[in-house]
Amino acid sequence: MSEREQMAFDVVVVGAGPSGLAAAIRLKQCDPALSVCVIDKGSEVGAHILSGAVFEPRALDELLPDWRERGAPLDVPAGDDRFLLLSAKRARRLPTPPSLRNHGNYIISLASLCRWLAGQAEALGVEIFAGFAAAELLYDADGAVKGVATGDMGVGKEGVPGPNFTPGIELLGRQTILAEGCRGSLSKSLSERFDLRAEADPQTYGLGIKELWEIDPAHHQTGSITHTIGWPLDAGTYGGSFLYHLDHTQVAVGFVIGLDYRNPFLSPFEEFQRFKSHPAIAPIFAGGRRIAYGARAVSEGGLQSLPRLTVPGAVLVGDAAGFLNVAKVKGSHAAMKSGMLAAESIAVLLKGEGREALGYSQALQDSWLWQELHAVRNVRPSFHRGLWPGLAYSAVEYGALHGKVPWTLGNHADHPRLKEAEASRRIDYPRPDGVLRFDRLSSVFVSNTHHEENQPPHLKLADPLVPITINHRRFDSPEQRYCPAGVYELVGEDTHIRLQINAANCLHCKTCDIKDPTQNITWTVPEGGGGPNYPNM
Repeated sequence: MSEREQMAFDVVVVGAGPSGLAAAIRLKQCDPALSVCVIDKGSEVGAHILSGAVFEPRALDELLPDWRERGAPLDVPAGDDRFLLLSAKRARRLPTPPSLRNHGNYIISLASLCRWLAGQAEALGVEIFAGFAAAELLYDADGAVKGVATGDMGVGKEGVPGPNFTPGIELLGRQTILAEGCRGSLSKSLSERFDLRAEADPQTYGLGIKELWEIDPAHHQTGSITHTIGWPLDAGTYGGSFLYHLDHTQVAVGFVIGLDYRNPFLSPFEEFQRFKSHPAIAPIFAGGRRIAYGARAVSEGGLQSLPRLTVPGAVLVGDAAGFLNVAKVKGSHAAMKSGMLAAESIAVLLKGEGREALGYSQALQDSWLWQELHAVRNVRPSFHRGLWPGLAYSAVEYGALHGKVPWTLGNHADHPRLKEAEASRRIDYPRPDGVLRFDRLSSVFVSNTHHEENQPPHLKLADPLVPITINHRRFDSPEQRYCPAGVYELVGEDTHIRLQINAANCLHCKTCDIKDPTQNITWTVPEGGGGPNYPNM
């Protein structure tokens, strides 16, 4: 194989999401002389970006105060907020919690915002390379991070270079910012190498599934926001839905389910499809058509699940670290602020001595972001005992005590939570009708997902026997249900059954890496440019 080309920068940013782009912009604002590059595995900036998204502009106000004059794509001010409790046939409106009141916020496409932010970064001299997947962290002789290497291209399934083989590139940086998003592969390996979670609670995650619809104008209310809890989930399963009315008669509808759910027969995808059939929800989509689909995991653990954020040569920002306000159902403003704080600390560091941006952690603790996350730190763990205890606890702590309690509740890891199949209730999901409820394969089709077929599989099994000897026998192969893209499929019969991995379907949501009960599945980056191509999710 050919030797890798090397490119050197002051700072290398992995991930062109809100945290990575905010960090790159802030670095150039702090010191225009710094050389900064951003790489992203998507075919273009925004291709892998998916969020609800109701956006709080607080961090953007600080980063680019004149964003309105610059034409930022924040065009739909948040309007009416509704919070509904669903039973199988009814919807009861509840008082909207303070955290879900969105006056001053905007309903946006986060992908569109990231494309705009990328333009702002490039205008400052940031170099952005889309279609380059960071596959490996690079370390110097002292064990400090010195950059990343992108994956080789044109390697066949057997690991043999093909005629179009192109070696990866080494991007060397005095500092590397990991802004990969939730459960990033490099962030995971860095955490394991430096034991970054030694003093943190386990991270707990949710899986968010989203569709974008064009609906009948008679059913559309620009700026309307609805969140629901309850049906179709049982009282022991954490989750809920959102419906956000954008402009041009478009509606974003989504469902988020905590990945600590217990029943191995539960399918987050099917729960979402079933949700749309509720009598209070289905009429919204009558006469409409679905135009896009996607899914991604989100880090829900909050403040007590944040890992150590710095190592020599590198920092973690955004959802790669776990900056999400679960009570607000928002993370983009938190991601941006974390990137800005990291950038400011790195800019100071690079003017002096040392390799670790220790000032980032202290700056975070002195910021409004820390105060915001500290105030809501007990929301997610308060639901560990179920919906009703969680609602009651949250009403007291945040309604009456305003989050000012001296204790912090703990989080648990998600993968050990599954009960065995014999102790669980099977769930009979309705068949897709192709109008309101869809199957996985037609959904993947409208996500514009594409991977080159002749490349090494990016979903790796530590032990190829475990999917049958443990997952199938004990849990009835939950991977065929928790994956929202139909990647995992049982084929064969009786004693000749095996797990087939349809890696070309992968949406890069990372759910398998999180939920697999034996942690036998590792998600790694495919060739750059592969995966979904979200237009405006």
